[in-house]
Amino acid sequence: MIEIDIEQENKAIAKEYKELLRISYQTLSEDDKKLIRKAFDVAVDAHKDQRRKSGEAYIFHPIAVAKIVASEIGLGATSIASALLHDVVEDTHVTVEDIKNMFNPKIARIVEGLTKIAQVKTDQEISLQAENFRKMLLTLNDDVRVILIKLADRLHNMQTMESMVDYKQAKIASETLYIYAPLAHRLGLYNIKTQLEDLGLKYTEPEVYNDIVSKMKESKEEQDAYIKSISDVLCKSLDAEGIEYTIKGRPKSVYSIRRKMLAQGVTFDEVYDKFALRIIYKSNQHDEKFLAWKIYSIVTDHYRPSPSRLRDWISSPKSTGYEALHITVMGPKGRWVEIQVRSERMDEVAEKGYAAHYKYKQGANTEEHGLETWLNLLKEALENSSGDAVDFVEDFKLNLYAKEIYVFTPKGEIKSLPKGATSLDFAFSIHSEVGIHTRGTRVNGKLVPLNHVLNSGDQVEVITSPNQKPNSHWLDYVTTARAKNKIKNVLNEDTKRIAEDGKELLTRKLRHLKINLNEATINELVTYFKLKTSLDLFYRIGIGSIDNQQLKDFAALKSNTFMNFFKGKMRKSPSVAPEQIQKEEISKNYDLLVFGKNGDKLDYKLANCCNPIPGDDVFGFVTINEGIKVHKRDCPNAIRLQSNFAYRIIPAKWIDSSQEEFKATLKITGMDSLGLTNELTKVISNNMHVNIQSISLSGNAGVFNGQVTVVVQNNTILKKLIENIKKIDGIDKVTRIYNN
Repeated sequence: MIEIDIEQENKAIAKEYKELLRISYQTLSEDDKKLIRKAFDVAVDAHKDQRRKSGEAYIFHPIAVAKIVASEIGLGATSIASALLHDVVEDTHVTVEDIKNMFNPKIARIVEGLTKIAQVKTDQEISLQAENFRKMLLTLNDDVRVILIKLADRLHNMQTMESMVDYKQAKIASETLYIYAPLAHRLGLYNIKTQLEDLGLKYTEPEVYNDIVSKMKESKEEQDAYIKSISDVLCKSLDAEGIEYTIKGRPKSVYSIRRKMLAQGVTFDEVYDKFALRIIYKSNQHDEKFLAWKIYSIVTDHYRPSPSRLRDWISSPKSTGYEALHITVMGPKGRWVEIQVRSERMDEVAEKGYAAHYKYKQGANTEEHGLETWLNLLKEALENSSGDAVDFVEDFKLNLYAKEIYVFTPKGEIKSLPKGATSLDFAFSIHSEVGIHTRGTRVNGKLVPLNHVLNSGDQVEVITSPNQKPNSHWLDYVTTARAKNKIKNVLNEDTKRIAEDGKELLTRKLRHLKINLNEATINELVTYFKLKTSLDLFYRIGIGSIDNQQLKDFAALKSNTFMNFFKGKMRKSPSVAPEQIQKEEISKNYDLLVFGKNGDKLDYKLANCCNPIPGDDVFGFVTINEGIKVHKRDCPNAIRLQSNFAYRIIPAKWIDSSQEEFKATLKITGMDSLGLTNELTKVISNNMHVNIQSISLSGNAGVFNGQVTVVVQNNTILKKLIENIKKIDGIDKVTRIYNN
């Protein structure tokens, strides 16, 4: 009996293999077929003793992944062979070296990349999932096919999850919604993205999914009749014009209906555009644009369009290569219907993404070509990938799913940016040097703040100054990963520079107190001021948050008998190693929690599920009954909360209260004299770490009145500033105004 079963299974495996060759999008040569056959034989042999949870032979999984790679993603022989072999190194005795010897270095490198993703090991303190994603995303630098095959692997796993336990299904599904679906979207694989999203919803919110599916089935007949009524009208006019075309009715995906219900707070029945019509026309490349607009004209002859919902991705294709004309029209019975107009070539690019894009660019079967160009679209988000894994993945996700806007340079060149990008993001997209030295921006000829959110069609001009440099507020003014990374780099360099100045200043100040600055003194100072590294110490001296009086107190304690007791305590605590003295990072001495972009101080509770502590990466979650609960970014509940309740998440961060910036308003009076205003602004702007937020000065009959609002890091700096202003000739009084 078992023999017959195995014989049947072998027949089924052979049938699947033939199907794989038949459905390949690329034209396979004899050599290609030999390569695929060899990979198939190696995989069958390597997996011969393995079975999946469902009980079927394991080899069905690599074949299914190869089929997705061949037909849905449209890659060629190298990728098909790599897909067949994608699990052999991880699960069997075969090594990467064996694959290199049996096949070629290219296939070995792709399989090794896929194995690396599967075998991520990381510190327990780092979010395992974020680290896993980061390693996976970084393989984009090696070969984008690693990610494409990984997407096919994930899709097949999602399609065959029934036999898994519930909690594993939910984990894999939330991961899929968190990163794999956005990746498929960014790579232009819309079919795969839709399947991943729908399957993700099926396992994260099964009741909601099943409810929508059953309602879609109930209304299918009525929808089909509705779509037919529109198609019949359009077909007559299209036929009369002699256009060759096909019309398809396309129901919206379950996931997108769910998203619309949540976003608009409506029920299933209230979601109007639950379906779309797609008109796919035959054309040579020369006439494509002309025919698209001709079809637009025919559609709008019959149905009234919504001008605000016209999307022209033919004149300005998406950065994924997607081209189409989307028209939303008022159909019969007062319902909005989306009509997508694409040529056969555009349709293929939309379905196959990467592979079709390059087939049309450079002729058929060009799997090896164009990879560099394609990678450049994604490498932006992978620049400066060191640092916190959760931040990295969050930044990367922003770039993945962001809708695009198109803005113009002063010379009329078009630039694509993610929706929500600011004028400062635009400056960094031109060049990092332009971004760093941005003094101001003009949008459509009008001066706007650096955090001004851009809209499609804006013309943006950047005003630069060699003296301008970023400050910490700039991180709140930008949304793109590229801009954030560049700003962080400059701020870190500034910190180091201030720390170097602080070290010299400290040496001089201690000399006056008859103390030498050596390793032992640095250790004592670091412990005395409750800091973690010497860089913290030097930085605080540099910005003036440790003043002369505090150093005198330290000196008095050092010469005091109490110092012996203090030294004893210090010996017990781990001393700062010599190499830590030059450690290039400010310690996370964070003790104050703030929320939102404006750093608001709100009431909160710490979540019991992950118990965050000061310095952890966190976010706030607005609960229904218990106010704001603070969770760690890598909390086991984070993905669930972020996937399902994004609208209730608020950004939160710990800040170092000793480095927090404060606003202060000064009232200045004196005798008006020539050059007084100039002298005053010079004194304020020459003061390190003081930013002028607003200034209003007036003179009346020889009396000078002024009001200046400044942003400072601490009271010590403000006191120094007031002293310096008082020294100006003609100034009578400088007072601080409270509650203004």
